[in-house]
Amino acid sequence: MKKRIVLAYSGGLDTTVIIPWLKENYDCDIVAVCVDVGQEADWKTIKQRALDTGAVSCHVADVKQEYVEDYVWPALKANALYEDKYLLGTATARPLIAKVLVDYARKEKAVAIAHGATGKGNDQVRFDLGIMAFAPDLEIIAPWRTWDIKSREEEIEYLEKRNIPVPMKKSDSYSRDDNLWHMSHEGLELEDPANEPSLKGMLKMGVAPEQAPDEAEYVEIQFEKGIPSAVNGKKMNGVDLIKTLNQIGGTHGVGIVDLVENRVVGMKSRGVYETPGGSILYYAHQELEHLCLDRQTYAFKQTVGQKLGEVIYGGLWFTPLREALSAFVDETQKTVTGTVKLKLYKGAISAAGASSPYSLYNASIASFETGELYNHADAKGFIRLYGLPILVKALMEQGYVKEKQHIDGADAKSAGVAG
Repeated sequence: MKKRIVLAYSGGLDTTVIIPWLKENYDCDIVAVCVDVGQEADWKTIKQRALDTGAVSCHVADVKQEYVEDYVWPALKANALYEDKYLLGTATARPLIAKVLVDYARKEKAVAIAHGATGKGNDQVRFDLGIMAFAPDLEIIAPWRTWDIKSREEEIEYLEKRNIPVPMKKSDSYSRDDNLWHMSHEGLELEDPANEPSLKGMLKMGVAPEQAPDEAEYVEIQFEKGIPSAVNGKKMNGVDLIKTLNQIGGTHGVGIVDLVENRVVGMKSRGVYETPGGSILYYAHQELEHLCLDRQTYAFKQTVGQKLGEVIYGGLWFTPLREALSAFVDETQKTVTGTVKLKLYKGAISAAGASSPYSLYNASIASFETGELYNHADAKGFIRLYGLPILVKALMEQGYVKEKQHIDGADAKSAGVAG
């Protein structure tokens, strides 16, 4: 039996080209592995495409639930973002895909794992590091880093010369990645940051804000220890909950991000991301944390969330640092339980109320009316102690000025007598 290579197969342009390319350049059988993290895909057609293109077998691994529970929720609980905007849709999925690829490589006794990430992108880092974490002995093959093909147009020509059907229209050649959490778009007019995105012809998960309904819609999210558990009073598992919010958010044009970001390899790139359900959940989760976390915990958690976003984006999921950051976040979520109501309108999300059994908001203290738990007179002493460094600095500066004026005055008087 020939040696085997496991290929991360999506059925898209890159991986469709990679199957015949591997067969032409390696004396190995190709085992295609599709990892279902919620992308919109006709798996039956994709499996057949892999076989027709030359794979000896094609497997589909449904890991949507694992993706949500073990990768999406940890990012959400941290409110982790990359460069203030990106909700880590692709970045959270790649570590799990790498883990699944290793599982199949072991089952198939493969000698290598191949993927379609480019030599300029982030995904090559995420795939390689994920594979290394579980299978440091396996060779990693990334054709984009070694072959002579330089563009998507050349990929299309490669397939046409071999009479292999092209799995896309030439006029719709955005580079896309999608899963349950999001969809990304790169290429075409987006390669010039001066161009406005052609949202109406680009979006797949929703509509442009100006196409959204003229009436707002309210949505209510329930959380248990930082994890969303119900929408509008209906309990749901994570997969169904995200699907429901994607539909609601997409209808109202929310969660569209146009970002020029710093890739791991050092260059800047530009993409448009659709994360309708995720944007709703991030907003709601943060509103609940405002209610349930004390000031110092919330402030430090913001730092942790930013760092976790950088770690996830950089492909460092399977590291002690990521585990430690997530452990801190989990500790903060013990009281993040309650309900948040949001208003969606033409691309905008706004808060419409929140409640929690662990709310730190106390009306008796916060009210403008004097409550029994708060004495206005206490504020004077607090402010004096709180501002003591300011007071000491002012006394020092004013004392220095008076002393200097006294000396200058004495010098002037002496000068007058001498004259």
